[in-house]
Amino acid sequence: MRSTVVLTEVRNGLRRNLGLTVAVILTVLVAGVLGGLSFLLHEQVNVMKSYWYDKVEISVYLCGTDSVAPSCLGPNGTAQAVTDAQRRQIKADLLSLPQVKEVYYESKADAYKHFEEQFKGSPIAASAPPDSLPESFRVKLKDPKTFAAVTGAFTGRSGVEEVQDERQLLDKLFSALNGIQRGGLIIAALMVVSALLLIANTIRVAAFTRRRETGIMRLVGASNLSIQLPFLLESVVAAMLGALLAGGLLAALKAFLIDGILAPSFQFTPFFGWDSLWKAGALVLIASMLIAASASMVTLRRYLRI
Repeated sequence: MRSTVVLTEVRNGLRRNLGLTVAVILTVLVAGVLGGLSFLLHEQVNVMKSYWYDKVEISVYLCGTDSVAPSCLGPNGTAQAVTDAQRRQIKADLLSLPQVKEVYYESKADAYKHFEEQFKGSPIAASAPPDSLPESFRVKLKDPKTFAAVTGAFTGRSGVEEVQDERQLLDKLFSALNGIQRGGLIIAALMVVSALLLIANTIRVAAFTRRRETGIMRLVGASNLSIQLPFLLESVVAAMLGALLAGGLLAALKAFLIDGILAPSFQFTPFFGWDSLWKAGALVLIASMLIAASASMVTLRRYLRI
């Protein structure tokens, strides 16, 4: 069959079943956007993990006069601030651990200064007096995965109020992001099922509408490929249009929301690049065309008996 004839048949078929074709395009569009967003969210989590886990620190907060931790209470039950000897010994013990890369001391004044810088212009900055923040040691690890060795050695130690691992806070954030990603994948999978059913219904209606034409083609000896190819290409073209629209929406999201709003406003963390977007677009396009082709072949075997 000549290519011009096939293309004419595809164009006429898409026009005859315009309503169903538009429904397929919109369904693939929604499924592609949700699937692409799930992939991009996965990429964003990986970017943030590689960035933040390299910067993760352990904060060893020292006892103050208002501490209530058991390790900060004296024999009579009153709070006892860390002594100079305890402070020196804690720092020496931290530096002696093979997992520790660097140790920084942060006084109460330094902690309050960083607090003011972080919440500058916010009512929160005026809510804390200068001596309310504890002094601490900021511990940089050689490998962030070895945080348990430090937390286990200093938790509950005399002079230490609390050992806080920033990795635990990050893990909660990444767990929430992964949960959102899984939810997006579930919704995208449901939309893929909807797309499959719509494509199958479109092929069924098209085969019924053009049953006389296909019957004549069989009588004149047309091959199975010649009869099935226009139907197959119609579904693939519709799915491809939906995937391209999904890719365009994802690109607009990257350009206007990520690069235009979020990246300038949240400069403390990196965002996924355009290479991730091209991967997401290619994945959506290839998956949409394969799904459309598979659904079409199965439906043609059932409704277009040759």
